[in-house]
Amino acid sequence: MAYDDLAQHVRDHDPHRGLHSEQGARRGEHSGRARNPVVKVRDLAWLEFAKPDLDRAEVFARDFGFLVAHREPDALYLRGSWRGTHCLVIRRGPGSRFLGPVFQAADAADLDRLAARTGRTVRKITGYGGGLAVDLTDPSGLPVRVVHSVDEFTELPCQQRLLVNSGRSVPRINTTQRAPREPARVQRLGHVVLSSPVFGSALNWYLEHLGLIVSDFLFLDGRRGCGPTMVFMRCDRGGEPADHHTVALHLGPHRGYVHSAYQVADLDALAAGGEYLAERGYRRSWGVGRHVQGSQIFDYWRDPDRFLLEHFTDGDLFDCSVPPGWAAMSASGLVQWGPPPSRDFLGTNPSPDLIRQALTALREDNELDGARLRGLMRAMSR
Repeated sequence: MAYDDLAQHVRDHDPHRGLHSEQGARRGEHSGRARNPVVKVRDLAWLEFAKPDLDRAEVFARDFGFLVAHREPDALYLRGSWRGTHCLVIRRGPGSRFLGPVFQAADAADLDRLAARTGRTVRKITGYGGGLAVDLTDPSGLPVRVVHSVDEFTELPCQQRLLVNSGRSVPRINTTQRAPREPARVQRLGHVVLSSPVFGSALNWYLEHLGLIVSDFLFLDGRRGCGPTMVFMRCDRGGEPADHHTVALHLGPHRGYVHSAYQVADLDALAAGGEYLAERGYRRSWGVGRHVQGSQIFDYWRDPDRFLLEHFTDGDLFDCSVPPGWAAMSASGLVQWGPPPSRDFLGTNPSPDLIRQALTALREDNELDGARLRGLMRAMSR
């Protein structure tokens, strides 16, 4: 087969054709941004969790590649190697739960503007790191905090990327390649994924209050006219590129945390770090592969409390000029290459608690009805 014929055959039989949401919005569809947001946050600052066993949490954190920034009797502060604030706070509590995301304001005056618009107050953070904060609640009932003037760490030496020979570019001569078997050292917090039965209200809240803008919309196949069921949102930094998504949000019966993602140096760090985690008895949920929306190389792991965390590298960066894409939602559409999404990752082995949440959500006044729930289940089986 001639090269041109082979290339055409690949294009015609590409299993990902139509999933790389470059197609834009149709007339009347969601614009993906607010006309006049209250503020435009710069980034995620950190995430907060409650867990009963901080010693166990610290062991996993070190194995996953975090650095311990500070430890108190009732709180553990974790950081990455890059300059910035701590990126994870784990507080001692009677059970394991997600306490909410914390965003970085671009300016202290943004906190005043946000407080005035929402009827909240700007308060001093009395705990580790200091700074100022405004405490909000999104339409799902999830606590959301916006901060400024929090102490930042200086950058530490990073895990070095391996010198790679590629094609005619061969910088490594007379030297072997040996990726060290060690934790994939976290550089920074990348994004958090959330679920909500009031998806549309939550989406608009994040656009209007925090100034996030949409990179990609996903919709149920054959039901695009009913609107999106998942969205990937990035920070609006104008002409400065930002991660393809800082917050991803999808329609579902569960309210709150789905997973969070942490950047590492490269594929070798990610893969060798995964081997290190496996040797210590942790359970991989899904990976290694490359995503479609965001393009990251990924590897997902469960911590001892069953929270899902992702190592990632090589993600997309967009400035404010890129409009949202639209694509059909499906399990196969989550990955360009790699193993198919696991049942654990997709949640298609539902726990009794998730079943109870689904039944409760179907009885409540929200955006989740029987037809959309069945559509979501079909999408995650394709």
